[in-house]
Amino acid sequence: MKTRRFQYSVRGARLITRLLLFPALVFLLLPACTDLDENPTSVITPDNFYKNEQEVLGGLAAVYHELNVDGALNQYYNLSEISSDEMIVPTRGSDWFDNGRWLEIQRHTWTANSPSGLDDVNNVWVNTFRGISRANVLLFSLENVTVANQEVIAAEARTLRAFYYYMLLDMFGGVPIVETVEIMPREKNTRAEVFQFIADELEAVRAVLPASWPAENNGRLTTGAADAILANLYLNAAVFTNDAPSATTYNSCTSVQVGGQTACDAAIDAADRLLINNPNYMLATDWRSSFEWDNFTSMENILVTTHTSEDGLGLNFIHRALHYNQFDPSPWNGFAALAETYSAFDADDERRQIFLEGPQFHVETGDPVFERNGAPLIFTVDIVDETQAGEAEGTRIMKYPPDPNHVSQNNGNDFAWFRLGEMYLIKAEASFELGNAPEALALLNTLRARVFDPDEPLAAVDLDVILQERLFELTGEAKRRQDLIRFGRFTQAWSFKAQGAPYLVLMPIPQTQLDANPLLVQNTGY
Repeated sequence: MKTRRFQYSVRGARLITRLLLFPALVFLLLPACTDLDENPTSVITPDNFYKNEQEVLGGLAAVYHELNVDGALNQYYNLSEISSDEMIVPTRGSDWFDNGRWLEIQRHTWTANSPSGLDDVNNVWVNTFRGISRANVLLFSLENVTVANQEVIAAEARTLRAFYYYMLLDMFGGVPIVETVEIMPREKNTRAEVFQFIADELEAVRAVLPASWPAENNGRLTTGAADAILANLYLNAAVFTNDAPSATTYNSCTSVQVGGQTACDAAIDAADRLLINNPNYMLATDWRSSFEWDNFTSMENILVTTHTSEDGLGLNFIHRALHYNQFDPSPWNGFAALAETYSAFDADDERRQIFLEGPQFHVETGDPVFERNGAPLIFTVDIVDETQAGEAEGTRIMKYPPDPNHVSQNNGNDFAWFRLGEMYLIKAEASFELGNAPEALALLNTLRARVFDPDEPLAAVDLDVILQERLFELTGEAKRRQDLIRFGRFTQAWSFKAQGAPYLVLMPIPQTQLDANPLLVQNTGY
């Protein structure tokens, strides 16, 4: 079993060194900052805030905890992937119907009180605001205690809070900005105000964060993590500052000013801080190495959710996708790739190897495997009817391969929210928008050079090429919904998906949150 780092678990945040326990103070927190009808069991007072370094670090681990697979990573990932043209969760017999919530996400038929609205959409709201609540409690407590590395700990909490707001901004647009621990109704801020809050927070703390951490603390936030969020934030500025962005045209970062320059220039500046002479990050020669079970050693990954092969601490993406008989213990045979995405990849592109298609084998033993009726398991490209799919229909995405030391469904692969490969893509898109097509082309071809043998460089670049290259590089990394919205493609129809309406670029505020906070106003169209 590999030695792990700063770790946050399903049973409570903790350091993997076992030196820290999940602090009791965390139970003072509400499920969401705007869930105001619940009575807290106690309140924050000078008598019960964090009193020493161990409690403070435990509180910090609790803030990190919401990045885990049972926190923001789970439903944010689901909505980002299944609402796009990358993934689908078809109904297979009696499996995966779940009140229709999975097909609802794929078809864009969610509402504020539909199955997905009350589950996946609501859980994104709850989990991210819970992370924000925990960050606010920790920052409040740091005003009344002195511990080692206090400024850095505060910077980590502020960065995490900004990242949770980034997810809310992406999914819901304008939401209440909360920086205190008072329990009170709060009105929505505009989307532009939330955008500015995130940018200001990250610009303020990025220099306080360390450039790197010792190996035992890998996974904690760095200056590079703040820069990666900023680069993505600025690239999406035209969407993220508009409560009604265009759903049918490209939303260019040239249309927004940030600090006296275009958001495109700001995105390039943030990306360049990671790309140019930064000794802490390096593009992996082996593209697959950034996703393997030991990818904690990868110098390409910038901001990750750490996992380890222990009960409740691992990544379960393999179980979501693989057939029941392809792994031990039995996977869940759910998530599949849409045919259009699989077919878009060049046969010579190494990145196509993430898809499982055709005759299948046990991923650990290599033995042939069979359907439950005894027929050879052969994954098909097409899903004929997503409401009654066969158990072998649809190619499967295995971008994060199995951990040989896995415990049940728990694999040790870290999930990369941002990696250096995406910074190349961000700079390429922003450069193209600023009129520098040769720079954009060179950046895209740098990424292609490591996955084609012999090399197959692009001859020219345009927006369609950039969007396609983002698909090839970032499939399965929770980026596609955001990309389709920025490129004005999210509400276009594709196979298995109902034609959408422009307002669907934002998720509805869940009905449970509207009921809890009378000052909230539902997003337009719902």
